[in-house]
Amino acid sequence: MNLHDWIDELSDVLDVETEVDEGLLADLTRIAATNVERLAAPVTGYLLGYAAGQRSASPTQVEALAAKAQALAEAWDRPASTPDPIELLDEVPDDSSVDHTGDRFEG
Repeated sequence: MNLHDWIDELSDVLDVETEVDEGLLADLTRIAATNVERLAAPVTGYLLGYAAGQRSASPTQVEALAAKAQALAEAWDRPASTPDPIELLDEVPDDSSVDHTGDRFEG
């Protein structure tokens, strides 16, 4: 079974009639995962589908919506590999008074 077969079967199970541009979704979700974070990929695909369904979008309109989402992901100012700035501001507790002799750390 390939992706196209999966899409056909899933569409039947979900009782939807739609055309899916697998290439467009693959590109968009890859960019979202790379530039934002991994979980952004399925969330982006879901929100694109939701927006398209809400508008009863034509394939051309879906492409336009995807282009907007892709532009946002490409311009994202914090790539997935960059630490969250809020986490960088967290204070590191001072445990210099704690005796760690004999402590074992698993890594």
